[in-house]
Amino acid sequence: MQMETVDFHDFLDRMRNPAAADLVRSIKSFIIELSSRPPNPEIDSKSVQEFMATMEGTFKGHPLWAGATQEELENAGEGLEKYLMTKLYSRTFASVPEEVEHDQRVYEKMHLLQQFIRPEHLDIPPKFQNETSWLLAQKDIQKINTYKNPRDKIQCILSCSTVILNVSMAADENPPGADEFLPVLIYVIIKANPPQLYSNLLFIQRYRHQSRLVSEAAYFFTNLVSAESFIGNLDAASISMDEKEFQRKMMLAKESFDAMTSLPRALDVLPEQVHSQPTENLEVQTMLVGGSATSPKENKMSVENLQTSGSLAVLQADKAGLLAREYPFLYATVGDLRVEDVESLLNDYKELVLKYYALHKSVEKLTLEQSAGSVGKSRGASDDTGWEERHEVAAEHPAAAKDMVDDKRVPETEDAKELLENSARLIQGNSASSGDEMADKNVILVNES
Repeated sequence: MQMETVDFHDFLDRMRNPAAADLVRSIKSFIIELSSRPPNPEIDSKSVQEFMATMEGTFKGHPLWAGATQEELENAGEGLEKYLMTKLYSRTFASVPEEVEHDQRVYEKMHLLQQFIRPEHLDIPPKFQNETSWLLAQKDIQKINTYKNPRDKIQCILSCSTVILNVSMAADENPPGADEFLPVLIYVIIKANPPQLYSNLLFIQRYRHQSRLVSEAAYFFTNLVSAESFIGNLDAASISMDEKEFQRKMMLAKESFDAMTSLPRALDVLPEQVHSQPTENLEVQTMLVGGSATSPKENKMSVENLQTSGSLAVLQADKAGLLAREYPFLYATVGDLRVEDVESLLNDYKELVLKYYALHKSVEKLTLEQSAGSVGKSRGASDDTGWEERHEVAAEHPAAAKDMVDDKRVPETEDAKELLENSARLIQGNSASSGDEMADKNVILVNES
């Protein structure tokens, strides 16, 4: 998507021009106005579509685009859509409880189907079967949740579909028709099980500029909508399987799924006085080690115990698809990273390090205060402690010690790999402790201030 990145940077460069102050004010005002209203997908979609159409008309007569080609104006519209929807993502994506529940039902169903479905169940001819190549298509569609704008999500669909087409054409020189393409797409989607598939499709449908959801993009998008619907309604008859055999296989798959994702039930046997205390997600006092509840005397606050307790919330969030939404890089591999991802990943990594380190030191301090029985004996009483801790951060996490604004260095591949791995580890320890959604730092307009 290198060309798309260049186009977007061109849009941002123009928006940073002082002559674009009126455009920036309009965009910022629209974002504030939309965000202040109660979420309503249909109304929000209409508002966004109308605003983008109005702004693209404004671009045509604006001095910054004087003498611009049609392609440059198209790129400006693409840049506006990407900026706008990135800013509004948390408001517009999976914002309706019913849609979130639909996502979860389909996600769990695909997980069960993965355990036993075969190409033959979908009547895919042997000559079109290529499990190895289909893995590439699965990988492409699994990236859909890592993007926050309709165009890039559409690109994931196009890439996945293109792989399927190429594999099919390698077996038969003639391009496959819908009757041949759709079953393979359904199989690939079930095996990939991309999180929040339904919400991603609705997001594209509602917020991709209507004039651009055409041609090839529209064809493949429509096929994916059909595939999602088919999977949601799939039963024994859909895959030519005996009803009893289908139910038996689904039951076995569910038992396996439940065993893998079920949470320890130690909370059920906690002392009554612990149950009576107020809670948010999980009691801080409840420390689960090896699936058993500790006694009140053993309920000492420590970083390790908090992480153990928080791991339950991590399992729950992962099962519900929340981690994939809030931390898209958690499920990425080094090969998934693009150059333009590095800055966002680096900023997220720094923020996680600082948050995690602050929490780590706070717990240590509270633990020592408990042990000493007095605040005056706690660690950190010296004014020099802050500087000492900064040096510890610099030693343990050199990337986080760099200035978060002025550092524009693009890490090498190995640096990016280390950032990815460290970010994943930090998320495991931090996600249960902080419910705040990290603000997107990837797109900033200078004229916004």
